[in-house]
Amino acid sequence: MTLPILGFGTATAGRRLNTRDAVRLYETAFHAGITYFDTAPEFAGYGQAQVQLSHFLRQVRSQVFLVTKCYEPDGERALQLLEQNLKELGTTYADLVFVHSVGADRMDPKIVFSKYGTYAALMKAKSLGLTRFVGLSGHSRPARFVQALRHFEIDVLLNAVNFVDRHTYNFEEQVWPAAARQNIGLIAMKVYGGAQHQSPDRLSHSQMPVDYHDVAFRYALSQPQVCCATIGMATSRELDQNLNRARRFQPLSMVEGQRLHDAGALLARQWTDHLGPVS
Repeated sequence: MTLPILGFGTATAGRRLNTRDAVRLYETAFHAGITYFDTAPEFAGYGQAQVQLSHFLRQVRSQVFLVTKCYEPDGERALQLLEQNLKELGTTYADLVFVHSVGADRMDPKIVFSKYGTYAALMKAKSLGLTRFVGLSGHSRPARFVQALRHFEIDVLLNAVNFVDRHTYNFEEQVWPAAARQNIGLIAMKVYGGAQHQSPDRLSHSQMPVDYHDVAFRYALSQPQVCCATIGMATSRELDQNLNRARRFQPLSMVEGQRLHDAGALLARQWTDHLGPVS
C-alpha cells in the first residue's frame, strides 16, 4: 500500500465538531490529498467520529484507507465491537483494524494474544474480509510490542513517536527497527505529544509547545521506514498547517537531530510517563 505521509486522526474532530462541520473538514482534507482516516468508537475517546465519517464515506469509500480500533481484550467482544464500528461507519469492511492500546492495563497480553483473544479474533475477521490488515497500536509498555513481534503476524504498528517521548518510551529504538526488518508498516501518532489542557502557548489538544510543531512533524517522518504520521485536527487552520508541513517536508539533518535530542531530554523530565507505564 502507498499512503500519504499525513493521516487524519479523527478523535479531536469527533469530540468537538458537529456532523456538518466535521464532514466539511474531512472533505477538505480528502480533496487536499489525505486519504488515510483513523478513527475508533466513542468509548475510546473519539466522540461521534465514526458516525460523522459515515456521511463523508458514502461517495469516496473506495478511495479512502479507513482505520478503526478494538479496545477490548476478549475476542468475541472484539468481533462484536468491530461489527458495531463498521455499522457506524456505514461500510462492510475496514482497511486496517488495530488491537488498540496494547500497553494499557486492561489489554493483558495473556488474554489479548490467547486463542480466544482480540488478536486471534481480528485475524479471523481478516480471513472473512472484514478488514484487509491487522495491526497493533499503543503509547506505552514497548516491551509488549517486542514480544508480539516475535510470535505473531502483524501488518502495521501505530505508536507514540515524538522527540520528547523517545527519552521515556522509545518505540523508535526498542520496537520499530525489528518491525521494519519484518516489513511491518510503521505509522506515528502523538507526534505533538498528545492531549493537554488549554493554555496560552499550546493548542488545546497538544502537549507540546506550538513552537516545536514544525520540527516535531519532521522528526516523526524522519524515522527509518516510517510511512505516515496520523495527526488529530479539528479546525481548518490546523489542517492547513499540517498540510503545509507535509508539502514542504525535509528529513532532519544530523545537526538538527542532535539539537532536538537535547531539547527533548529537557521536556521529557516534565512530561515523565504521561502516556502510561513504561514497563
